[in-house]
Amino acid sequence: MSNLFRKEKSGADRDFSQRGGVSKTMGSAAIAIPVEQAEQRQRENAAIAYGLKNQDTELLDHLIELYQHRLLRYLLFLTGKREVAEDLFQETWMRVLLRGGQYNGKARFDTWLFTIARNLVIDLSRKRTMASLDEMSEPSDEGRAFEIAAEGPSPLEQFEGSEDRAEVAAVLLKLEPNYREVLTLRFHEEMSLEEIASVTRAPLSTVKSRLYRGLAALKPEIEHLRGTRAMEATG
Repeated sequence: MSNLFRKEKSGADRDFSQRGGVSKTMGSAAIAIPVEQAEQRQRENAAIAYGLKNQDTELLDHLIELYQHRLLRYLLFLTGKREVAEDLFQETWMRVLLRGGQYNGKARFDTWLFTIARNLVIDLSRKRTMASLDEMSEPSDEGRAFEIAAEGPSPLEQFEGSEDRAEVAAVLLKLEPNYREVLTLRFHEEMSLEEIASVTRAPLSTVKSRLYRGLAALKPEIEHLRGTRAMEATG
C-alpha cells in the first residue's frame, strides 16, 4: 500500500487492465447503459466486491489510480478548499480499505465511493460546527414542480465546451454547496438522477429541484464572467 496516497495524476481516468474479472470498461461514467452491458457491469461490481472483501491491495491500487482524479474533484467542489479535500481524499480510501467488505456489488462502485466521501464531508462539517450539506436544503424544494430546461446543452456544458476547466470550477464554487454537488455528479460524473439521490440521500424530487435551480443560478455567473472578459479584451 505504499502508493495508497500518491498525488493526483491527469491520466487518472484511464481504464485499468482486465484482471480478476474486472474489465477495461470500468472507468466509464454512469450513463444509461444498454441491456446487453448490464450483466457485464454486474460481473465487474461483483469482482470489486470480492477483491475488497479479501483486502486485495493490488485491486485497491487500481481503483485509486482509476478514481483519484474524479474523487478529488468531487471533494474540491463540496469543500471549496484543496487542503481539506486532500485530507478527506485520503480518509475516503482508508475507509474503503477498512470497510471494503461492506460493498456488496449491487450498486456501482463509484456510487458507493462517493457516498463514503460525502459522509466524511458532513462529519467534518459537524465537528467544525458548520452547517452540514443536509442542513443547507432549500425550504421550497419539496413539492415544487420540476421543469426541464430547454433541449440542448446545459449552460455548464456550453461553457465547458470552449473554456478552461479551471474557470468552470471557479464559477461552480460560487454556487451553494447543494447546487454545485448535484451539478458535479450530473455533468462531471454523468450519474443518473436516481444515483445522485442515492449518494446524497435526498428524495428524487429534491435532486431534480437542486439540479434545476443550480443550472438557473449558474447561467448568470457564466454570463457575468464572459461579460468581464469581453470588457477586458476591448479595454
